[in-house]
Order: sequence, then C-alpha cells, then structure tokens
Amino acid sequence: MKAFCFAIDKVIPSHLASVHPMDIGLIRGYGIFDFFRTSHYQPLFLSDYLDRFIRSAAKTHLYLPYTKNELAQIIHDLIQRNDLEFGGIRMLLTGGVSDNHFTPTQGSLFIFCEDLDFPSPSKYEYGVKLLSIEHVRAIADIKTTNYAFPVWHSAIWKKEGAEDVLYHSNGIISESSRSNIFVIKNNKISTPDKHILHGITRKRVLELAPETEIKELSLKDVLDAEEVFMTSTTKKILPVTQIDDRKIGDGKIGPITGKLMEKFFEMEKSMILSA
Repeated sequence: MKAFCFAIDKVIPSHLASVHPMDIGLIRGYGIFDFFRTSHYQPLFLSDYLDRFIRSAAKTHLYLPYTKNELAQIIHDLIQRNDLEFGGIRMLLTGGVSDNHFTPTQGSLFIFCEDLDFPSPSKYEYGVKLLSIEHVRAIADIKTTNYAFPVWHSAIWKKEGAEDVLYHSNGIISESSRSNIFVIKNNKISTPDKHILHGITRKRVLELAPETEIKELSLKDVLDAEEVFMTSTTKKILPVTQIDDRKIGDGKIGPITGKLMEKFFEMEKSMILSA
C-alpha cells in the first residue's frame, strides 16, 4: 500500500484509513470494489473500470457520492501523490453502518494505490493449471467484496499446484475466481455467457477477436479444447495448459493464444503512447 489514499471525502496518509467495525462490509461481507493498473502513470482503461464501479454501486443499492469525472480526478491526483508509474489502484465502497446491521446504508469510499505483482514469466511461457470445482459465484455480474469461498479454497488449489480454480455447475462452466475464461477449439474462440463478471480485459479481448462466440460452454468443452486462456487485470492474457490432471491440447501454449497475447501487448502500448 502506498503512502496516500482517498478515504471517505479526502486524501489522507494510508495508515490512518479506518472503517467502523460494525460496517456491514465487515460483519456481512457486503460491499463492492474494483481494481485496475497504471502503466507509465496512465490508469489503463479507466473509463471502463469507473463505469463498472458505478454500475455495481447502483445494483447493490450503495450510495456513491461522486461522479465519474470526480472519481477520475481523485485517481489522477493519487497517482501523482504516490508517484505510481506502475502499480494497482483499488476502489472500495462499503455497505455502511445500518440500524439493523443488515440493510445497506451510506457506506465509506476508499481508493488505495498498491504495488502490483504479475504472474511469473514462466507461467506465460508454459501456462498454468486450474482446479475445477462445483460453484457459482453469487451476483456474479457485480464485483463484490465477498470472496470467502475462493479465499478458503485457495489453500487447496495451492496444495494441488494450481494457479486458480475453474467454476462449473451442472456441467456448465462460468469463470475462475478472479478471471474470465476463453476456450479455443477448431480455431474458433468462445467464452461463457452466464454467471460471469464482465471483465474489462475480457472486453478488450473481444475487441481483438470479434469473431469470438459468447455461449454456454460445458466442462467437457474445456477439457477437449485445443487451447484455453484466462483474462484479468493482473493476469492480462494467461495461458491455461492443464485442468485438474488433464492436459489442454498438447500441453503447450497454442498459436491463437500466443497471437492474442501479442495483440493485447500492442493495444496497451498504443493506448499509453496516445495518452
């Protein structure tokens, strides 16, 4: 965590930030957040992340007292104050302290700047393993702070040498705990259509590969795929070469995944140069 943050209504030293212990963000796990990266002091895809954060607040009945432009100004100010050339920015809106300790009320807004860790280079070179598990994330289209299940389960997947999980229910896949999933079969790209967070990196990939089919995908579809990759803010495009004990394709990064990784890098580079 960097030196300065935004807390409720002003910028303060980060170590002074606090939240009431009876906030339903703590006692009920009810709140929203979003997270994005800076590169060369530029907050990447900021407009998209702010739109999603504002939508999430509205859908969860949480009062957000700032406009999109005001949030953007706060973020740019924090980037400069924290000299955040490369890093992460986390926005958090809590559920508030309510009379019945259950109903959302006026919460607290926090915006923090952080160091950022990407997966190791070897994971982009050789791919990663996912562990399949029966689960559907609650109100999946909202980026809530309720990560109790994957936080608890992470000890299991780490023990199994996996990078993360692949959620499925009744044989139909949805997403990973913090990433979207793409599947390639017969040179055709597809990605799940339901019970997912509409990721910003996912959106960028769909722009790079507009022929992608958005449809229902089974766990069998994934296991039989020639290539699989996951997308997220911190992972960008990360190849998946194993699910459970099953290799994907020949167990190596496929050509379509590799090409999309290159295109995404160029998209990001172009965005920074044009800023």
